[in-house]
Amino acid sequence: MKIIPIAFALFSIIPVCYSRPCPKAYDDKSKKDHKVVVEEVIQTTSYTYLHVKENDTLKWLALPTINAKPGETYYYTGAMPMKEFESKELHRKFDEVLFLGGVTTEPMAANGNKNGSESYARKANPEVKKEIKIETPADCITIANLFSKKEAFAGKTVKIKGQVTRYSPAIMDKNWIHIQDGTESNGKFDFVVTSSVAVKVGDIVVLEGKITLNKDFGYGYKFEAMMEEAVIK
Repeated sequence: MKIIPIAFALFSIIPVCYSRPCPKAYDDKSKKDHKVVVEEVIQTTSYTYLHVKENDTLKWLALPTINAKPGETYYYTGAMPMKEFESKELHRKFDEVLFLGGVTTEPMAANGNKNGSESYARKANPEVKKEIKIETPADCITIANLFSKKEAFAGKTVKIKGQVTRYSPAIMDKNWIHIQDGTESNGKFDFVVTSSVAVKVGDIVVLEGKITLNKDFGYGYKFEAMMEEAVIK
């Protein structure tokens, strides 16, 4: 089965709501494979919007960028419907958009996939390690230290210094920050932080917050370790 490559991250799947508070997303709990045929494709900076037909019903899907064409057939299971979703980039409001983590070219149930298309999001295109060198202050820990001794840091407030490699604001009332500091432990080099502060990709920041382990947001997104409610020091 071919898996359509998609961009990494929870932050690529859940849309930013620009003109109003984000509605609470609910997921399609059915394990049914949805078979759709593409009628129209709209590409934006971060998303591919697909106008598709399922049986006799037309609907809009959105997922991290793929190279899709009209006439192609895809399958998905699970979705996050967003009603009255407004795309600032397209200057357009949709009655409803179903946000997905990805699609496949064959039915997923027939191939033993129990988690739905969203579970492919982090496996298909993991974060790329940047060439970053950060001088770690004495009162900070490194990403390598954090992951190698994560149980010791669970529930504790710590400081960590790194470079912002991805930033997604206003998702679930939080700003989501990915940082790297050039260190790694067993291949883990990317660290996720939530905060109310705004940053930019490329910023070097010192963040302080509480460490949470095994945080599960659903849709295939579970973080082994992350920092929550961080502030910039």
